[in-house]
Order: sequence, then structure tokens, then C-alpha cells
Amino acid sequence: MADTAPPARPEASKAGSWRTRAVAVGFGIVALAFAWQWYDGRNQLGELRGQVRDSDTESRDARLAAKQAQEALRETQAKLAQLEVKLAETQNRQAALEALYQEVSRNRDDWVLAETEQILTIASQQLQLAGNVKAALAALQTADARLARPDRPQFAPLRRALAHDIEQLKKAPTTDVAGLAKKLDQLMVTVDSLPLAQDARPQARVEPAGTREERGMWANLANELLEALKQFIRVENVERPDTVLLSPPQKFFLRENLKIRLLDARLALLARDEPTFRGDVKIAAGWLERYFDVRSRGVASALATLKELGPAGVGMTVPAIGESLAALHGTKASRERAGR
Repeated sequence: MADTAPPARPEASKAGSWRTRAVAVGFGIVALAFAWQWYDGRNQLGELRGQVRDSDTESRDARLAAKQAQEALRETQAKLAQLEVKLAETQNRQAALEALYQEVSRNRDDWVLAETEQILTIASQQLQLAGNVKAALAALQTADARLARPDRPQFAPLRRALAHDIEQLKKAPTTDVAGLAKKLDQLMVTVDSLPLAQDARPQARVEPAGTREERGMWANLANELLEALKQFIRVENVERPDTVLLSPPQKFFLRENLKIRLLDARLALLARDEPTFRGDVKIAAGWLERYFDVRSRGVASALATLKELGPAGVGMTVPAIGESLAALHGTKASRERAGR
């Protein structure tokens, strides 16, 4: 006979149902937890997807901005390269212009120095050959005016030398050599027309007023006849016992020698040879007084001119412009050394 199970007790059945409910509640809680995690994970996944989409959009925008920046950079680099090329061209042109300016400036300065040298040479010749202080002074002032520019400080030593020589020329006494030479030329021209002493006629005797009326007709006729005879026969009382009678050839050579003597005086004047000049003038004046008619107006004028020329100081010391010439040569030499 089979054993029958004993009937369950009420306390045991209550405990089993409670455990079942507890297990079910636990499974429900776990299920709710999993559901919540799944729901939360899904939300987070959606947010991540949104963030990824936003990131993709931002990445596309960034790539587009980067592409635009690269294109702008390439354009900027191309423009910069063009600017560098233009800058290089500008610098080359500027260097060429500066070199050209330096060359033009140097050539201009060389031309100014050459012109100044020519002016100073002419001034020196005027002083040495003609003693023309005025012309030399004007030449030096002209040269100083050509150098008087603020952008030429390299010419300052030369200008100082010019200023010193200009002051020396201003203080120097002046002699009108050209005027004296002109007077000698005029005397040489008039020599042929000056009358000689032996050719001078005696002064006609002037009868007092009324003498002819007091004499009778026959007396006047006899006087006229005597005057007519004097035209054929002349008897003169030589007032100057030392008067030399010259033949026609001697007259010719006398005049020519007088011209030569005046010419020698002129050459001595230009050469500033005072002793020779004074000697020639004195000899010419002596010849005029001895051989020519001093009562003639032309001879008297020639004698007066020679006496005026005699005391003229032609041998005075003329200041030189050696300091200016030395400064000019020094400036040219320094420029030549700098140009090498």
C-alpha cells in the first residue's frame, strides 16, 4: 500500500508563496533595471549619434574652412611671391638709380672741377702775363660761385683757398696795364706825323696894326718884294744850337727807331720789367726833345704822355693764386684715389 503524503501545513505553504513573490519581485526589479539601462543607453546612444552628427558637421565645416584657408594661404603665398618679385625688382631699380645718381653726381663734380681748373688757369695767366688783377679777381669769384652749393661739402677746402686768394687780390694795388699799353700804341701811330726840329719854320713876324698904312706905297711894295724873295732864299737863326740836321734816310730811321723804342717799352710793360720800361720811355722822351719840334702840339702831347708813363709802377709784386691751384689739384687727386 502506497504511502500517502501528509497534508501540507498552512505555515509551509505561506512561506513558499512568499518566496515566490519575492523572487518575482526581484526578477521584476532586475528587469526594470535592465530596461532602464537599456532605455538610458539608448538615449545616450542617440545623444552620441547626435554628437557624432554634430561632429561630422563641424568636421565638414572645419574641412571646408581648412580648404578655404589653404586656398587663401596659397593665394596669399602667390601674392607674397609676386610682391617679393616686385620688391626685388624695386630694390634692383633703386640700386641702379643710386648707382646712376652717384655716377651722374661724380661726373657733374668732375665737370665742375674741370671748369674750375680752366677758370683758375685763365686767372693765373692774367696775373702773370698782363698783371690784370681785376680779371683774375672776377675769375676766382666766378669759380667760387660755381662751387657754392650745400650738397658739395667735399669742396669746402677748395673754397677756403679761393676765399684766401680773393682777399689777397682785393688788397693788391692795381695798375691799368691795358690803358698804358694803349697809350704807347697811340704814340707809335703818331710818330710819322710828328714834325722834326730841323723842319720847323720860324714864326712869322706880326706887324703892329697901322704899320702898313703908315708906310708909303713904295715901301709896302718893297716889303712885299722882299717877302717873295724869302721864298727862294731862306736864312734862319737856329734857336737850338744842338739841333741835328738829318738827311732823309736818317729821318726815316729816326722815326723807325723811335717806334721800336716805344714797342720795347710796351713789351717791358706787359712783362712787368720796370727798369727796361723806364729806360725805354726815358730814351724816347729824350729823342723827342732833341730831334722833334717841341713847339708842335703833337710833340708836346707825346712828351706829356711819356712823362706820365715814366713814373708808372709796372714792376709791383702781383699776388699769386698758388694756394687755390694747390687745393684744386689736391681735391682732384683725392677723388681719383677714391674712385679706384
